[in-house]
Amino acid sequence: MNLNKAMIIGNVTRDPETRTTPDGTPVTSFSVATNMRWTNKAGQKQDRAEYHNIVAWRKLADICSQYLKKGSKVYIEGRLQTRSWDDQQGQKHWRTEIIAENMIMLDKAGSAPAPSNNEIAPTAPQPSEEEISVEEIPF
Repeated sequence: MNLNKAMIIGNVTRDPETRTTPDGTPVTSFSVATNMRWTNKAGQKQDRAEYHNIVAWRKLADICSQYLKKGSKVYIEGRLQTRSWDDQQGQKHWRTEIIAENMIMLDKAGSAPAPSNNEIAPTAPQPSEEEISVEEIPF
């Protein structure tokens, strides 16, 4: 049995960019930063950010493009995929992306754009402001 699943909660680092494939399929890409905070042995708080490349296809691409913006708090669920390409100088490049299968906006009510055209935007229970440590997560 195999499993390829990624779940992250973080902030959108740039406005989503939408393109259309030659056959008309919309694809939206953006990045999300996740932060880790800990206290080192000297008692000083340390921070580290990880940046994740996100790609959404079809209807989810349209929703991400319409409702997400730089700074939005978001939950992304999907699968990891690595692609490679050769640049003009013949050098190989690799990029690992999360192919989004689900997105939930986590901004407080009123801070995200309102849905239009009678669409309902994905929502989730509002997170509390206090920090949760990794040890408190039940899974």
